Amino acid sequence: MFKEVLQEILDRTEGCLGVLIIGLDGIAAEKLWHDDVTDLNLQIAVTEYVALAKDARHLSSDNDLSPLREMMISNGDESFIMRLIDDEHFLTVILSKDANSGRARYELRRAELLLNSQLVA
Repeated sequence: MFKEVLQEILDRTEGCLGVLIIGLDGIAAEKLWHDDVTDLNLQIAVTEYVALAKDARHLSSDNDLSPLREMMISNGDESFIMRLIDDEHFLTVILSKDANSGRARYELRRAELLLNSQLVA
């Protein structure tokens, strides 16, 4: 079930390098990479960015702000969009610099709804 949802995101998002479901502990529950991607440093980066996202969640909570739902980190060559799909996991997409981030955000939201409906059923 999870692998199929990740494959849809990968296929439907031009410039997508990889998609992961990653826990707050930084361990990937499921991951899927584009055929051209061999850089394992991307997964290490996602693991480190989870720590930033956890801090952002606490910041929101500590300051009586709305809960964190999504976070985007961009560097020169890649963008990482992380969407919280439950209390313990982020759905994360890694994009090339020329990718359509709007489409990726749409696909993340769509996948979140699909996964939640499967988990509740």
